[in-house]
Amino acid sequence: MSHVGVGPRAVMRSVAFLTAGVLAVPALAGCTSEDPSGKPLAEQDVAAAARTSVSDGGTLRWAVDSVPDTLNAFQSDADATTTRVAQAVLPSMFRMDEAGSPVRNPDYLESAEVVDTEPKQVVVYKLNQQAVWSDGREIGAADFAAQWRALSGKDSAYWTARNAGYDRIEKIERGANDLEVKVTFSRPYADWKALFTPLYPKDVTGTPDAFNDGARRALKVSAGPFAVKKVDTKGDQVVLTGNPRWWGEPAKLDQIVLRAVPRDERVSELVAGKLDLAEIDPETADEVGLAAGPPRDAATGTPLMGPGGTPAPGAQGRSAAEALRSWAVANGSDEEAAEEEVLAREKRSEAEAKARRRQQALSGFEVRKSLEPAYTQLALNGADGPLADERVRRAVARALDREKLAEAVLKPLGLPAEPVGSHLALSGQPAYADGSGALGEQNAKEARALLADAGWVPGGPVKKKDGEEAAGAEKDKKDKEEKDGKDEKKSEGDDDGTYIVGEDNKNTDGKNEGDRDDGSADDAKDGADRESGEKHSSGKNTAQGGAPGAYAPKGTAAPAGAAAAPLAKDGKALTLRFVLPSGPGSETLRTVADRITDMLKEIGIGTEVTKVPDESYFKDHIAAGEYDLALYSWPASAFPATDARPIYAKPVPAADGSLNVAQNYTRVGTDQVDQLFDRAMTTLDQKEARGLLRKADSRIWAAAGSVPLYQRPQLVAARENLANAGAFGFETPVYEDMGFLKKGAQGSRPSAPASSSPSS
Repeated sequence: MSHVGVGPRAVMRSVAFLTAGVLAVPALAGCTSEDPSGKPLAEQDVAAAARTSVSDGGTLRWAVDSVPDTLNAFQSDADATTTRVAQAVLPSMFRMDEAGSPVRNPDYLESAEVVDTEPKQVVVYKLNQQAVWSDGREIGAADFAAQWRALSGKDSAYWTARNAGYDRIEKIERGANDLEVKVTFSRPYADWKALFTPLYPKDVTGTPDAFNDGARRALKVSAGPFAVKKVDTKGDQVVLTGNPRWWGEPAKLDQIVLRAVPRDERVSELVAGKLDLAEIDPETADEVGLAAGPPRDAATGTPLMGPGGTPAPGAQGRSAAEALRSWAVANGSDEEAAEEEVLAREKRSEAEAKARRRQQALSGFEVRKSLEPAYTQLALNGADGPLADERVRRAVARALDREKLAEAVLKPLGLPAEPVGSHLALSGQPAYADGSGALGEQNAKEARALLADAGWVPGGPVKKKDGEEAAGAEKDKKDKEEKDGKDEKKSEGDDDGTYIVGEDNKNTDGKNEGDRDDGSADDAKDGADRESGEKHSSGKNTAQGGAPGAYAPKGTAAPAGAAAAPLAKDGKALTLRFVLPSGPGSETLRTVADRITDMLKEIGIGTEVTKVPDESYFKDHIAAGEYDLALYSWPASAFPATDARPIYAKPVPAADGSLNVAQNYTRVGTDQVDQLFDRAMTTLDQKEARGLLRKADSRIWAAAGSVPLYQRPQLVAARENLANAGAFGFETPVYEDMGFLKKGAQGSRPSAPASSSPSS
């Protein structure tokens, strides 16, 4: 289970983040001559091939997570498959390039530019004169105007998920001719390139009824290289066929069939020959990668072939000694033992034959890999409890060795293992700059000092009394059990119990828990040397751009043994509820969570790890605020001023007295960050906008409500002869170029690091 927002701008991004208080922001890398945005950490891996090398015809069977409930990307129940369909069948004024930046789509646009800024911002779109809908009508101003009215937010009869940007438009009119569309804004809007992608025909957006229901299960009119043939809910698939009125390069494929296949069933479907392309988990990637090598023993995974392609010693790849012993027992005088060995040999032979058939079936596939345009982060719920104190959040964040967490996930896959340095962009995107200096480097000693300054000290109760809840819990345990009866609790040796990290493993050898091989002891010893901060005249440390008071006074240290001793305050232990999904696709998240709990234990913080069903993880826990710590992912956006603002906006009281958090599920925000986003959204100076976004990101880092960890791996199993499809990275897929290679042709793949096969 990915727990990633669906990605399209047209749909509300569905996961969490944060903002910060008043603080001094460190000098940004953007002030130097070197571009802090860097380059994408990994190239896309799609077996790129010229169209002349790709055969005409064929059907691509592509695994997706679900058949969409709607084909209208601007509705709240749209999902990733909705986006995939929209990309293939609808106009997009701009598409994403390999660095995650918007570029003009020449199939639809001759040009698009801001022609006036005073008194109002005016953008003129000049459309490709060949661009027509599948019913023969020209794409024009009427389609732009209908979409604006539907998404402007002025008519509540339209069931829309968002109106960002469209609410700033004052009017849309025909330009100098039918191919020009003139858009006038009531307020300046920097992210105007985000609009009208996708663009729906006025048949869909012209009336509330058509918008709300007309495009849920069918799109009668489209304008892409493909068209929707049918949405088959019974067969769990969406069928796309070539659009005969398409004016661009004709689609190489006859059909694209998007099949809904659960992640844990995809390897079986690949083996059965029912899929050509599927995003997969690391375990499946290992199996596919190994299938391309020599046959392997079903039980041990060792090659069945020796050096130079010669058979490995022994029957079925077993050692000579094992094979000899088996033969001796099977042919010995002990009839009972011989019979058992014969049966065992038959079972081994059947298992190995099955494994060989499975390997043979997978040998026609290869793993294509890159980094997904999304990142995984640790969210800290600052609504109440210990994490409402910024010092505690900062202590948690500074206890994390983000490099080690990134390496644990990405290094075994042969992908660049660099921690993400921004909440608002990824490496290579224009707005990216590493703002983590506003928080400070990993340092257990400073983290313990922050906790001490917040009143959390070693000693006090370690185990909860009957009926008493941990300091980080938000609800009475009995209420939670009634609400989430299916929740699993992680325990040591008993899956039905609750394991409180920090309540056992007391030191018995006299050594500090910090003196471990992972270097945390060294961090504690020389942490002060690595903090390149200064003191104000007040004596308060503002290292790494921290706010006055955010650090304990210089020299404050936790008492001896604090690395192992649980912390307590006001009679309660510092124990945080760490909520995780329990599904089969979330193993990586749970592995990362285990490492985080170990890191927090180093500074005396206990964690109560609770595993909940996938279907309730986000709605009932993250969005509802029923967690202290959680792991999930956010998609990257080419338009962070627009898309990130609801994630970090300061929560405000609603009319009914509740708190309106928008998408800020950590419940932490400030007026300063809101103002920086607003300014970035209104300036048409791109350099100024990037500077404002980087300042906002520094403040978000300093508040430590969410901690970006690593860019998500993107692993895709693809038929070896499939071209221009796979791990797309930032770039928007070019659907008309996808197809199967002609005999003897080869696609181009990255030389490193994405070409290496995954390993466990």
